[in-house]
Amino acid sequence: MGESALKRGQTRNLALATWTFAINFWAWNLIGPQATAYSKDLHLSSFQTSMLIAIPVLVGSLGRIPVGALTDRYGGRIMFAVVSFLSIIPVLFVAMVGSSYGLMLVGGFVLGIAGTAFAVGVPFCNAWYEKSRRGFATGVFGAGMGGTALSAFFTPRMADWMGRTPTYLIVAAALAVTGVVVLMMAKDSPEWSPSTEPVMPRLAAALKIKTTWQTSLLYALAFGGFVAFSTYLPTYLKNVYSFDAVDAGMRTAGFSLAAVIARPLGGALSDRIGPRTVLMGSFGLAAVMAVIVSAKPAPEFGAGASFVLLAFALGLGTGGVFALIGQTVEPSKVGSVTGLVGAAGGLGGYFPPLLMGAVYDSTGSYFIGLILLACCAVAALLFTAIEFRPAGGGGRGSVSGRGRRPRATKQDVSG
Repeated sequence: MGESALKRGQTRNLALATWTFAINFWAWNLIGPQATAYSKDLHLSSFQTSMLIAIPVLVGSLGRIPVGALTDRYGGRIMFAVVSFLSIIPVLFVAMVGSSYGLMLVGGFVLGIAGTAFAVGVPFCNAWYEKSRRGFATGVFGAGMGGTALSAFFTPRMADWMGRTPTYLIVAAALAVTGVVVLMMAKDSPEWSPSTEPVMPRLAAALKIKTTWQTSLLYALAFGGFVAFSTYLPTYLKNVYSFDAVDAGMRTAGFSLAAVIARPLGGALSDRIGPRTVLMGSFGLAAVMAVIVSAKPAPEFGAGASFVLLAFALGLGTGGVFALIGQTVEPSKVGSVTGLVGAAGGLGGYFPPLLMGAVYDSTGSYFIGLILLACCAVAALLFTAIEFRPAGGGGRGSVSGRGRRPRATKQDVSG
């Protein structure tokens, strides 16, 4: 199929994918912005609140593995619609069981379905763009993680204005409309062809690709850090700075927005200067900002600027990771690899809220958790510098610029 056929559908399908991702991520993050209210109503400890916040991340993470593989088989159009429609069920369930902590955990667990939309969009968008622009495409699509910003900003306000149940019903209706629009207007790329291999062998093959393991480690920190903060930040701001749910939600929306802006920038920069350079800058800045945040800077400008820069650093990293995948993985395997890497990123966001809640219950401070984040960022920087240095020790390889493939990916498949 010619290049003109690709170009005709690129913008529309990228926009639809980004919108669908954003709406599903709003649903995925319904509980986090309301965590302080649930904590008060249900008399929860910090750890119990952390569990309530983190539980949707678990299914949203692990569910990306089969969803990514199914996208390789059935295409992004069908899978986007399926995920959107299925996500309506847990949204309605959570709307009805807000007085029971146990049922909220069950609802939050199933709500994780909405988080699997990410594993649909990366292969869908990759197939619409030529290799030299896939960093840009996946970066723009990744901006749909701004659905967490929408949730952080609007969900507490809407709940205060009209109540929780009507708010959740509106989100369910948005998911239904999105699913219908995708079926009517989206189209799989003419360059895409369905994989006929069974799911398990494809996942096993993806696990043999060295890039899968390398990018999983990096994405666990970059995206995991974003998810952890975007879901737990309202609770953090309440405990450290005594903000109420609405004020904390507004500041969390600012955090998410900074990461949303940075993600496409990270992808576009990766196309120009290479994802290795982008990732090293991302992790270096994240380490510095985590240390600064641990010192509890003054609210408003001090804390606000620190968290915005931390979010910006993590957003750059998320864009860089998937630019790296676009450069080094065959298009027919991108869905399976994306599912595995996306699962690692989601799991990276599952454990930190639990750790932060346990640390706060034990010490009354988040200092230890933030210093651990800084240490992990430094480790990721060193890993990136070593594993993805250009072949031959010089020049501009495809991971540090354009041209030769990186030393670390000369053999994508081991064994």
